[in-house]
Amino acid sequence: MGTERASWGRYPRVKAQRTSPVTWASDALPVPAGGGTLLPYGQGRSYGDSCLNAGGTLLTTSRLDRFLDFNPATGVLRCESGVTLDAILRLVTWQGWFLPVTPGTKFVSVGGAIANDVHGKNHHQAGTFGRHVPRFELVRSDGSRRVCSLEENRDWYEATIGGLGLTGLITWADIQLRRMSNPYVLQETFTFSNLDEFLALARESERDYEFTVAWVDSLGRGRNLGKGLFYRGNHAPPQFDALPLTKSHLSRRGGLAVPFDFPGFALNRLSVSAFNWLYYHLQRSKPSQALVHYDPFFYPLDGVHRWNRIYGRRGFLQFQCVVPESDAGVAALKEVLDRGARSGMPSFLTVLKMFGDVPSPGWMSFPRRGVTLALDFANRGERTYRLVEELDRVTRQAGGRVYPAKDARMAPENFAAYYPERERFSRYVDPAFSSSFWRRVNGLPSAS
Repeated sequence: MGTERASWGRYPRVKAQRTSPVTWASDALPVPAGGGTLLPYGQGRSYGDSCLNAGGTLLTTSRLDRFLDFNPATGVLRCESGVTLDAILRLVTWQGWFLPVTPGTKFVSVGGAIANDVHGKNHHQAGTFGRHVPRFELVRSDGSRRVCSLEENRDWYEATIGGLGLTGLITWADIQLRRMSNPYVLQETFTFSNLDEFLALARESERDYEFTVAWVDSLGRGRNLGKGLFYRGNHAPPQFDALPLTKSHLSRRGGLAVPFDFPGFALNRLSVSAFNWLYYHLQRSKPSQALVHYDPFFYPLDGVHRWNRIYGRRGFLQFQCVVPESDAGVAALKEVLDRGARSGMPSFLTVLKMFGDVPSPGWMSFPRRGVTLALDFANRGERTYRLVEELDRVTRQAGGRVYPAKDARMAPENFAAYYPERERFSRYVDPAFSSSFWRRVNGLPSAS
């Protein structure tokens, strides 16, 4: 029976798809006898349609959530692919371990983190999540099973990391965690007036600070184009070990929740401008140096459950690109920010950071050396679609690329330009696996 699902962005919505829970790693995949396609589905935190499969079946992995082995001496964790990053943190942080790389939410599955090869605030030093996954098992629709690593089935390993769940189902994975002394981050906060000042701060911070990220006032124009707040930090050193490291410091499970969908008019130029002014000045008034628990540092939005409801029932579109750290790339970023500010559809959340030159093992991984910018636009229909498509064109002309896990409008010709490994990767796509995203960016007919 079909069920409606949407990604975290709530656009697009798909009704004509079925769900089939995967409970045991040893189970055979439920290949549809009369045709149809499969797609793994973890927590559904992708923003566009890469986690949707209109007309097909979603292999839901929330029951595939067992820890299989953990060595507290080496920090190597083996778990099933439906385990969330939140569950890992609750298991290992009080034992002095932390995730090697984490995105801005902990409510994602390990399988999803591998399939999208997620990145975090430390990309310039640690690279992507996939670099810290030494091996995993991949099950194909023909029943075959492969243990994949750099030493064994390397091509399948490199195709699956960042492969959007299309090469088969990951059943379990090993993760190399990193040591930490305590659950705190020493954070520093700086204001910057424009994009050029951000770039100077980011370059200055790359060597000595593991974590860097910036919040941007999306309505800044002229001399204030790209104005915002720059955050940098490191895990707190051992002298803070005297602070209690107990299970009370485990990641937040409670917090506020948005109780209903906001009306469509709630996010407008006036309300976003007021929020941006308040946020900027509140942060400026705080000490520039602070000892911060890892949870609000890495996962500020996780403290507000169902925050996507702020954008209303029509949802939102996130546009995330990376462009080279060159004159053309910086000019493109300025154009993207300016177009967004002039559109009358201001981005409620705008984030900037630098990617380093640490290569990913995944052929189709998004990050590469340069500057990445993410903007969230409330869905206003065709006006929003046109804006996102314009930003896509600006990115392509600058030699950049767009993030598939956040995309809902990328054209096939742009996808081919962004990901030249597409043809090589296509040979490893399981013939029974597909997604709404994959069909869209390859110009294939919808399965619905």
